[in-house]
Amino acid sequence: MALGESPVKQALRWIIEELQSNPSASMVKLIDLAGQKFNLSPLDSDFLSRHFAETRAKNQKK
Repeated sequence: MALGESPVKQALRWIIEELQSNPSASMVKLIDLAGQKFNLSPLDSDFLSRHFAETRAKNQKK
């Protein structure tokens, strides 16, 4: 984690690392854990949910 990096960016990076080590992990659980680990607001968690949903949708179109 970079010094001064926002909690959302830290959470995003952590979730990506977790998915790389366990691709079948539940996204809902990972976002919930990231919210606790990085003290995210509900809006931050919602952003992460939307981000990963949009990313998944784009990858499925390819």
